[in-house]
Amino acid sequence: MAKEPTPEPGSGPASYGGKSIEECQSMIQRSLQTPMVKFLREHMEKSGCVLGDKFIKAVRCNKKIGGGYTRGHGIMICSNHMNIQDEVNQVVIHELIHAYDDCRARNLDWANCAHHACSEIRAGHLSGDCHLMRELLRGYMKLRGHEQDCVRRRVMKSVIMNPYCSEAAAKDAMEAVWDVCYNDTQPFDRAL
Repeated sequence: MAKEPTPEPGSGPASYGGKSIEECQSMIQRSLQTPMVKFLREHMEKSGCVLGDKFIKAVRCNKKIGGGYTRGHGIMICSNHMNIQDEVNQVVIHELIHAYDDCRARNLDWANCAHHACSEIRAGHLSGDCHLMRELLRGYMKLRGHEQDCVRRRVMKSVIMNPYCSEAAAKDAMEAVWDVCYNDTQPFDRAL
């Protein structure tokens, strides 16, 4: 879960790369047809959480983030930071895992660093964010243990954005919940 992106006015072409809101919205529609997104949406509905047509929307963001999930607002994809369909797919999947966690654990408290860290661990591990090829494309060349290092790095980056979590609190929370949350693969049978 990222802090809610701050939308910029207007929906014209992205100012520094990226897509317009309209282009990104079309990419989101294509994401909704992918098997993994369909699977996650189906399991959310089985858990009693119905996603409306406006649950996932494109916005322009001031911060350099791909998107975010906020309870009550849904998922926002930062159009001005998206360039290709795969990026949109990855952000949609990652944020849907947060939404699934929020649906499944109705007492989830995003201000609690351990709760936030747990959902970030799951999203990083289960979404494919940290597959070897993605890491190589980001410039991380470690072959052994790359996936867990990537998940840890990305969890820290996200949780320290939480105004309730200092860097030390984020690290302590991540370490405290790591084993349980990393091994929790619901709604999947196993991590991909």
